[in-house]
Amino acid sequence: MIDFHSHILPGIDDGSKDVAETLALLNLLKDQGVRTVVATPHFYADDERVERFLERRAQAKALLTDKIPAGMNIVCGAEVAYYPGISRLPNLSALCIENSKLLLLEMPMSKWTDYTVKELIELSGRGDITVVIAHIERYMGYQSHDTLRLLRANGILLQCNASFFLKLTTKGKALSMLKKGEIHFIGSDCHNLTHRAPHIGQAFEWIEKKCGKLFLEELLNFGKAKLH
Repeated sequence: MIDFHSHILPGIDDGSKDVAETLALLNLLKDQGVRTVVATPHFYADDERVERFLERRAQAKALLTDKIPAGMNIVCGAEVAYYPGISRLPNLSALCIENSKLLLLEMPMSKWTDYTVKELIELSGRGDITVVIAHIERYMGYQSHDTLRLLRANGILLQCNASFFLKLTTKGKALSMLKKGEIHFIGSDCHNLTHRAPHIGQAFEWIEKKCGKLFLEELLNFGKAKLH
């Protein structure tokens, strides 16, 4: 299984604070059936240049050399904070998940403007980037169904957090969206061992129970294909 959104790299953002916590998180994910973890530390263009972020990310991952649990793989990406004009950011494609065109974008918690929607569509049509909107469930209350439909129609993919499938008030909606092909990737969005620990295994179990093993395998195979 693949965890498409996590903050497990040590000491790089508001996620894991050190190597010990990272290893504990990785072991929890392994116990839940995850074998590939996409590390997506926050990137804010106002705070640093892309090149500096990539240096810090590499340094954080290097701390895990020879420590990653057997059978597990960490793939580096970023959770990139959207801002108007992001499509002009130099070296933006370097923030894509390694060996892929997938760019995970964290969007504003407000109704997106026509400019924003247009820029997302243009960005995803460039050829070197496929836009993936992070934890889409957080924004749905602000956007119209037409907006989300338009984004999907233009090749923009949607990621949701495992918690969307586990909360009593949202699990039905999550399952409905997944069956309709409106959710493409699932992530734990884990940050720590306490209030933001990973529960992605429970989400996959729920999906398999409600949709069947073949459906889950197809979802996972889609994710694997997009990572290469």
